[in-house]
Amino acid sequence: MTIRERIEQTEQEMLSPYAALSANSAGRNRQEEPCRLRTAFQRDRDRIVHCKAFRRLKHKTQVFLSPEGDHYRTRLTHTLEVAQIARTIARALRLNEDLTEAISLGHDLGHTPFGHAGERALNDLMEGGFRHYEQSLRVVDVLEKEGQGLNLCYETRNGILCHTKGQQADTMEGRIVRIADRIAYMNHDIDDAIRAGVMSPQDIPREITRVLGETTSSRINTMVSSVIDHTQGSQLKMAPEVQEVFDRLHRFMFENVYCNDHAKHEEKKVPTLIEMLFTYFTKHLELLPPELQAVAEQEGSQRAVCDYISGMTDHYATEKFKALYVPDAWT
Repeated sequence: MTIRERIEQTEQEMLSPYAALSANSAGRNRQEEPCRLRTAFQRDRDRIVHCKAFRRLKHKTQVFLSPEGDHYRTRLTHTLEVAQIARTIARALRLNEDLTEAISLGHDLGHTPFGHAGERALNDLMEGGFRHYEQSLRVVDVLEKEGQGLNLCYETRNGILCHTKGQQADTMEGRIVRIADRIAYMNHDIDDAIRAGVMSPQDIPREITRVLGETTSSRINTMVSSVIDHTQGSQLKMAPEVQEVFDRLHRFMFENVYCNDHAKHEEKKVPTLIEMLFTYFTKHLELLPPELQAVAEQEGSQRAVCDYISGMTDHYATEKFKALYVPDAWT
């Protein structure tokens, strides 16, 4: 037996009946020879970690636009925290950790610069709208590897697409990532908001901290433990009282952080920046990378420019805007 076959056999012997087994994957869009060492889901994880879109996440906004402090979350650190939480749940429930990790690491690859402000701006500009989870799937299917895509397994692709809104993922591993994403961003956004002076720990209502805990680690532990302890069969869920307070915390964060004028005042500049970049590159398709010029020929200029801008980091988008619209001093 190869190493991969031994791992697949261990999965069949050890994992839950509800787990997605790598040997039973629905496969890839393009058939490939199996790897001697790694299962299909392990290969997916590795391809995501080594792709360019994953590396760019380190310079993309999570909540606070291009923060100067070293300890604020970025889209990359958020992704790693999601993967850690999701793997903890998957391990406890005897589900497939490799698939869970692959989905977690790929779920935000299509996120725009400037966080959700950038997403809203592109949504207003694109015919048919723009949603980062759909763009994440497009990144792995079409845009990576100079237009060849990563050729991931169906289960990984489905989990990436279904990680936030709308239809639930087909696998429990994909559904775990949806829960882990909310647990991660809710708690690290509290931490960042406190660091930024937008709120203090005492601002969180007592009825929330009494159930979930006073600290980031205690809240995460409460939520993760509740998911593990109250999941029944293929139905992932928290205890009703924990879910109720978790939803209340979500509303609190929207009212006090995500819509806070002090925290978000710089975001008012984002739509103009994105729109001006969008307009300029739509008129100058020759400035796009060659693989996106091919996209323009096949799918239209809007699609190609959207792919280009959504892939930018905060810094790159800002520097492009300056180069195109802000005059340099005479030297």
